[in-house]
Amino acid sequence: MATVIPRDSAHTDPRRWWALGALVASMLTLGFDLTILNVALPTMAAQLGADTGQLQWIVDSYIVVFAALMLPAGLLGDRFGRRRMLVVGLCVFLVGSLAGALTHTPELVVAARSAMGLGAALVIPLGLSVLPSLFGEEERGKAVAAVTASMAAGMPLGPLVGGLLLDHYWWGSIFLINLPMAAVGIAACLFLLPESRDPSTPRVDALSTVLSASGLGAMVFGIIEGPVRGWTSGWVLGSFTLSALLLAALVVRERRAARPMLDLALLGRRVFLFNVLSATLGTFVFAGLLFLLPTYLQEIGGSDAFGTGLRLLPMMAGLMVSARASTALVRRFGPRPVVSVGLVVLCFAALLGSRTEPDSGYVFTATWLTIAGLGFGLAMVPAMDAALGGIPADAAGSGSALLMTLRQVGGAVGIALLGSLVADVYSGRLDTAALPAPAAEAARESLSGAHAVADRLGLPALARSADAAYVDGMSLVLVICGIAALATAALTALFLPNPRPAARDRPASEAGSSPVMACPEPDDGQ
Repeated sequence: MATVIPRDSAHTDPRRWWALGALVASMLTLGFDLTILNVALPTMAAQLGADTGQLQWIVDSYIVVFAALMLPAGLLGDRFGRRRMLVVGLCVFLVGSLAGALTHTPELVVAARSAMGLGAALVIPLGLSVLPSLFGEEERGKAVAAVTASMAAGMPLGPLVGGLLLDHYWWGSIFLINLPMAAVGIAACLFLLPESRDPSTPRVDALSTVLSASGLGAMVFGIIEGPVRGWTSGWVLGSFTLSALLLAALVVRERRAARPMLDLALLGRRVFLFNVLSATLGTFVFAGLLFLLPTYLQEIGGSDAFGTGLRLLPMMAGLMVSARASTALVRRFGPRPVVSVGLVVLCFAALLGSRTEPDSGYVFTATWLTIAGLGFGLAMVPAMDAALGGIPADAAGSGSALLMTLRQVGGAVGIALLGSLVADVYSGRLDTAALPAPAAEAARESLSGAHAVADRLGLPALARSADAAYVDGMSLVLVICGIAALATAALTALFLPNPRPAARDRPASEAGSSPVMACPEPDDGQ
């Protein structure tokens, strides 16, 4: 039987810190899961026989389900009990992780990752929403910071933990690490968390949920399958058409709803729109790079899984340093110049990275990765803060949900689109003319497949051709990312409102909880 702590006494109950510890562990696990899989992709390609498209689905299935269901999942918790739905989410995540570790085909891994995405969609918003029932105003800020910091810390730790596991165990171990963390979270929720709900929350619109999930899924399907089936094939064109119709129907339905799940009217506010655009672009590039880089570092650079995690640290370190520095910069100059400069730095890093050659060496890679991390931190963190600060108080919940949803969509599209571009260039430039048909097909499916064929047939020229083809694809992707970052920087510099100096100079107690989020310029409804 679960112990229910009365709300009045929950703020002084010593068990609240144990409950916070369990929530921190759960969020750390979800932070792992955003990046831990990436270092395993080359191993999974070799051991599961997964081609590039299947690897994209393995990563994207989690993000698509998470993005599409996060908002309705949060509403379910508000209506039917946050603790109850948090336990359900952790149970689904645990079962999905166990299934992922025990499966042996790419298709079943995709199914398991989809279940994990559903669990994460419940856990992340509800993990924050239960904190007010545990902590009073004096302690709540520290609790929120601990939970959000734990998820952020999981991202750079994910490649390291994943690499360490893969160097000693089979690929499924990256899923098994979730089990004890999720189990601790479930126990803590059952015995330490008080139940809370908000009966006035809007009902979950089942039709809008189906439209969003189906529309995103159809779009990602078309992007991933384009290089395989052909961009003009009936399947691909049909999926894009279906996606457009479904998402258009979602927009129409949400705009007509009295209490919409997604408050799309917020996109009419300039301060929200351009900050969301910057944060979404940053997530688009970040997710795409984390998908592509492990294959480059392992298959071409010769790193093992743990070494790949170490070699991704410069980007993570740059992000953490600039994210911390961005607060002081925004306080001094406002978000517009900081976000714009961050995007320009990201553009420079991408264009520098596009000069990569198969024999460039890690020092060059570490240099542009560090610069890219600095750009990510300067662009994404102030953009998210400013976007949230530009939301009216009565739309804080729906606005933050819309921001998180669009960022996750950006990540899913980044993996699908950038991965498909690399796959398209790779298969088109790989020289397989002298190979038997089965060997040529295996080589075109993935870089690891080409290396396996080259080793088996004793063809070092094939391995060199595969490396060059993959790097060509990665270079094209980086050029496109650089151009997109520069275009977004121009839009941000021209149209993003900037907080008035008077608002920045006022004490935080007068201007709001954070100088970064205080008193944006009047939007005039733009």
